[in-house]
Amino acid sequence: MLSWPDEKRVGDVLCLGGVHRRMRSLVAVNGTEAAMETLGTAVERSRTGEELTVAVYGEAVEATERRVRDRLTAVDADIRVERLEGDPGATLVERAERRGYDRIVLPGGPSTPLEKVQVGTTAEFVLTNARTTVTLVR
Repeated sequence: MLSWPDEKRVGDVLCLGGVHRRMRSLVAVNGTEAAMETLGTAVERSRTGEELTVAVYGEAVEATERRVRDRLTAVDADIRVERLEGDPGATLVERAERRGYDRIVLPGGPSTPLEKVQVGTTAEFVLTNARTTVTLVR
């Protein structure tokens, strides 16, 4: 991610050259329990002013989208839910760049006994190819 000399973050507000705007995050959810927990964490953070978009993908995308919408029903926030088609890693990276997201949020996966985080193929692709900040939630 590029860093500008006059860029700073105050909470979830991005300040660039004296212009303040809310942080915009793209949260990737594939229906796993880890992804649903990541969604919960991201929703809690959004209460401080962060703008969220949830990108749903995976084999059971309709069921996952229903679960996500059910979870968001109780939240008093404007959170967009979108489906990803095609390769999820490439689509997440492309969407984040094209739409100007500040961060991609992904589940971090389990840790090994030596405390090394294990990530799946989608997270690995995003980590190695995204130009924006990537946050792994464990």
